[in-house]
Amino acid sequence: MKFINALVVKLVDTKDLKSLVYFLSLFNIFFLNFSPVHAYVGPGMGGGLIAATLGIILAIFAALFAIVWFPFKRFLKKRKNNRDNENKKI
Repeated sequence: MKFINALVVKLVDTKDLKSLVYFLSLFNIFFLNFSPVHAYVGPGMGGGLIAATLGIILAIFAALFAIVWFPFKRFLKKRKNNRDNENKKI
């Protein structure tokens, strides 16, 4: 709520009434427009939703980890091979 208050204060400080009206209209449409929903999300559907969300998040982290880890692993292997070659020369 502090973010919204700060944003409203910023808009009021600039004396830009059009922006303030636009912001309040969007805020009303997205956050204050309540309507009754006659739906039931059972435990199976809720569990499936949580599992799918966690799966997507873990897949993103696994992809980011692979992007970072495999070049680093290749660098470590080259470094080890260079050290082994230097030791063989001596």
